[in-house]
Amino acid sequence: MTQSGNIQELRDRFGRVHNYLRISLIEKCNLRCSYCMPAEGIALSPKATIMSAEEVLEFARIFVGLGVDKIRLTGGEPLLRKDISVILEGLSRMPVEISITTNGLLIDRHVDNLKKFGVKKINFSLDTLKESRFQEITRRSGFQKTLDNFELLQEDFDLKINAVLIKGTNEDEIVDFVNLTRDYEVSVRFIEFMPFDGNRWDRSKMVSEQEILDHLSARFGSAQIASLPNEKNFTARKFQVAGYKGTFGIISSVTNPFCGTCNRIRLTANGRIKNCLFSNHEIDLLSAMRAGEDVEKLILESILNKKALRAGMDSMEKLSDPALHSDNRSMIAIGG
Repeated sequence: MTQSGNIQELRDRFGRVHNYLRISLIEKCNLRCSYCMPAEGIALSPKATIMSAEEVLEFARIFVGLGVDKIRLTGGEPLLRKDISVILEGLSRMPVEISITTNGLLIDRHVDNLKKFGVKKINFSLDTLKESRFQEITRRSGFQKTLDNFELLQEDFDLKINAVLIKGTNEDEIVDFVNLTRDYEVSVRFIEFMPFDGNRWDRSKMVSEQEILDHLSARFGSAQIASLPNEKNFTARKFQVAGYKGTFGIISSVTNPFCGTCNRIRLTANGRIKNCLFSNHEIDLLSAMRAGEDVEKLILESILNKKALRAGMDSMEKLSDPALHSDNRSMIAIGG
């Protein structure tokens, strides 16, 4: 941790400054997406070990004091938290940009509070535009409700659609998703299938960044697809089809990772810090806070121990070795 003027920074050994905190509020979800949760579900953390709203806000204050200026609320499905409005109100009083990731099913109940408490950016998880396939992927119904709520968000939010692509499941919808950007000022982001506990990851199921671009070039013509400048600390490489209102991006965590500019920290619903999505190493901040220990010291330790690339899995061979990633949490227990 360094200090510049009055601003403290969480800087790792590779010079990366971490100013973006993703807080998982809950391990539960109202969907059962195959790439996120095992079919049999997961063993939930005991209720007493889940952060209360007051503890979420106290952690947020600590991280903001260490230079964090962006906080994203995730889950599970964060809108399942009964005290979500309390958390949003508390965060709205801090000098921080608030955003949220949701599957969209409940958002119509919360849209007024999202506006009231200054949420501008919403990541909307949607992996198919076909109703029958929606039920196959999510193991639940609710497709039309999801689309209706997507429409509801158009005017007042910076909206991104996150679609995880899996071969044999939904890769035939790549063009359909990009065509959404013709009429909507939305960013569609294709996410490479990543390995987590229980999701039966197989390299052969992954749709790579290059495969996505090849597919779209065959449809639109490569000259009609413009590569856009990368944002600072980008995760998605952005593109736009000529004449379209919106954009599309590719999050290639597997084949073309963006680790060199990573600024992200994750806090799980049971209060454990993860310095990398791929890492199975966690530090229990919640128990430390409840015991009156120095939480800032533990945060610093986690950031300093961050690996240069994908938690040390710096080759496809290592990433394909189940022994190196199967003891990581399921995605639902990490937070999107």
